[in-house]
Amino acid sequence: MNNRTWFLIESDKEYQQCTLRYEEVKHAEKGTIAHREKLLLVHLIAAYEEKSWTLPELDPIALIKIRMKDFGYKPSDLAKEYGDKGTVSKVLNYKQSLSLLMIRKFSELLRIPAQYLIKEYELKTPDTTT
Repeated sequence: MNNRTWFLIESDKEYQQCTLRYEEVKHAEKGTIAHREKLLLVHLIAAYEEKSWTLPELDPIALIKIRMKDFGYKPSDLAKEYGDKGTVSKVLNYKQSLSLLMIRKFSELLRIPAQYLIKEYELKTPDTTT
């Protein structure tokens, strides 16, 4: 168990320490001290990111793709998190909208504030002119 006392993040170094610790406890079992620490870290990390970073004005899918590249994730990694490869593929190809469950899971996995994933965006419709 980590005996560290957490405070508001004030530097990139503290941010790195927080994110490293988050990675260690992100699968902590509900009801444990590690799970409570994870919840606290999520809030601290989100507050620091919101204060320190300005995310570009992109549609949610473009933002997801950028963060996937940042973390070295492939669509299959998102499918493992979400549980349905076909749906993830449709979403990443603008053929289906993000669901609330996807927004929650991808927000946590990719560390994108949910407010950026709930924005409306255009879906690609099949060309019906033949």
